[in-house]
Amino acid sequence: MPWRTGKFMWKQMATVIVSGAIALGNFFTPVADTDSSFGPSNPFYAPSTLPFRAPPFDKIKDEDYQPAIEAGMVEQISEIEAIADNSAAPTLENTLVAMEKTGRLLDRAQAAFGAASEANTNPVLQKVRSEEAPRLAAHYDAIYLNSKLFARVAAVYKQRDSIKLDPESRRLLEVTYDYFLQSGANLSETDKIQLKKLNSEISTLSNDFSTKLLAATKDGAYATTDKSALAGLSDSQIAAAAQAAQGRKQSGYVLPLQNTTQQPELASLSVWATREAVFEKSWNRTERGDANDTLDVISRLAQLRAQRAELLGYPNHAAWKLRDQMAKTPEAAMKFMDALVPSATAKAASEARDIQDVIDAQKGGFTLQPWDWDFYSEQVRKAKYDVNEAEVKPYFELNNVLENGVFYAANQLYGITFKEQKDIPVYQPDVRVFEVTDADGKPLALFYCDYFKRDNKQGGAWMSSFVRQSTLLGTQPVVYNVANLPKPPPGEPALISFDDVTTMFHEFGHALNGMFANARYPGLSGTATARDFVEFPSQFNEHWALYPAVFNHYARHYKTGAPIPADLAAKIRDAAKFNEGYKVTELVAAAELDMQWHTLPASAALQQPDAFEKHALEKTHLLLSAVPPRYRSSYFNHIWASGYSAGYYAYLWSEMLDDDAYQWFEDHGGLTRANGDRFRQMVLSRGNTEDLAQMYAAWRGKDPSVGPMMKYLGLQGSEH
Repeated sequence: MPWRTGKFMWKQMATVIVSGAIALGNFFTPVADTDSSFGPSNPFYAPSTLPFRAPPFDKIKDEDYQPAIEAGMVEQISEIEAIADNSAAPTLENTLVAMEKTGRLLDRAQAAFGAASEANTNPVLQKVRSEEAPRLAAHYDAIYLNSKLFARVAAVYKQRDSIKLDPESRRLLEVTYDYFLQSGANLSETDKIQLKKLNSEISTLSNDFSTKLLAATKDGAYATTDKSALAGLSDSQIAAAAQAAQGRKQSGYVLPLQNTTQQPELASLSVWATREAVFEKSWNRTERGDANDTLDVISRLAQLRAQRAELLGYPNHAAWKLRDQMAKTPEAAMKFMDALVPSATAKAASEARDIQDVIDAQKGGFTLQPWDWDFYSEQVRKAKYDVNEAEVKPYFELNNVLENGVFYAANQLYGITFKEQKDIPVYQPDVRVFEVTDADGKPLALFYCDYFKRDNKQGGAWMSSFVRQSTLLGTQPVVYNVANLPKPPPGEPALISFDDVTTMFHEFGHALNGMFANARYPGLSGTATARDFVEFPSQFNEHWALYPAVFNHYARHYKTGAPIPADLAAKIRDAAKFNEGYKVTELVAAAELDMQWHTLPASAALQQPDAFEKHALEKTHLLLSAVPPRYRSSYFNHIWASGYSAGYYAYLWSEMLDDDAYQWFEDHGGLTRANGDRFRQMVLSRGNTEDLAQMYAAWRGKDPSVGPMMKYLGLQGSEH
């Protein structure tokens, strides 16, 4: 899951973080009286004095965030007004560069609040999110709909061919100008008022969705007092379920839900009725007609987004969102996905037949259902490769995977080293902090990791930044990874699945993209790239999880330290392509759902989500009874609250890039410092400082091909 950062994602970030605003000329100014609630005693008042300007979480209290966010908006508006009202002729320095320097207080407050409110939330923080969401939406409208400011940006843009600009400054100018256009800067004043209303309601509803989903996911957990219902789970899993129940002050056992449709325990639960119940809890978590039901919210969100796109001159929301992506158009993205469907579904159908054969051989007497897939596919996997999770997990202890796998691969490729820092304050006790040192011995970054699942943490896994790299601002990166891996009972090791291992490598790929950033302008730095490019570094980094020199370094028994047996390692590698038909199909189904929602025209009526979803899957040949989409529309957080609307296809598009890139490494000697340094210099450090397609082609020597993706996924198909 994403990265969550990037200055030119200001408006989208407002839906994540953050009533009432008053009009003042071209601006909306927050209502709060910041003078009475914000001052030197607030920990955000001045830049942090901690190493790398890390947030002083030991001093931050829940009540500090809102005054700082409000004051930050007021401060930035004042800074923006000074730029817009400057009587000097517009130049890159006094307009574009000046804009890049604004909003320091707001950035500090939002960055820390984003981590706390998503990974360690509580009613106070949720209230702040709810109140600040529309205010922040209005705040960014105040910037990007300011006619005087846009006139200055446009004036510099018109001179771009006649003034001397270095490549990064030209890129900043082009990206900023385009973002103003996408934000409605050319609209009439009447249309701007309408756009502001739409943005405010969209922001509010996105935040409502996030709040409802968090509560629904918690309430949707499977609970039982009958231990026999959990037959098939390991002793450790049952102990964790008992601990989860105790944490909720319940008797018996609780299996919390993760954000995806399928749940990890379904691979082990041997009682058919329990599997069905767990799946039902997941599938219907936000469709129970209660306070946490999201159906009305997503219907209205889709309609509002389509109306906004029409106002901005686009046929639908997807067309508006994709104009600055690598795919460029929804048609191109859908053509790419549609071409994957036949191979993926054919492979999934073959996998389903293998599973049904096992069910029939065991005289199950039933047709394969979605809640049966993981349980019986695990048996198929064991039969084919003689490997199961219980056998594998003792070789994947979380801390060992982190230090001797994730960190080791980065050291071998890029020469960086890691040292844990116990004196850097964190927002929750589970969080660990590492100082990252570059190959030349110079401090490079701080890296935080927060891996364990909590009921007050949003589902999934992600990367974001507390501080973005910028030579203009003199800042070095402070980045963090968040995941939802199962937390063991006290005193026991955190043994994880190989899928979890892959998640750690994935999110650390985002972290590397942020840590290696070497840009002048914060708005172009690190992960501030297109959605269908940003997942490329993270998915590329997954490849090193199975690379023999890395795998053999971390895959060791947590008790004895013995290396994983060669035959078991071989089985894991052989099994890597197992179930890929299912995995790709569930992912394509979710991505196609996203695109179908966001290609609705403004004239479309409010949709009934379940009927819409069924029709959308039928239309794209993905309505498969045993293979549900990875996310159902009603709990699809990526597209309704996390900035991935019309962008979930990016995971597949980026997979094409990452497999093609790994093929280059394979062709040039694999894991070497020379290869790593070249990739860092030409790709990972560049952020959005140049055209992304040209950047990739310059490093690769040619445009990307889908061939390696089909090969690594074990799918049959032709390039397109």
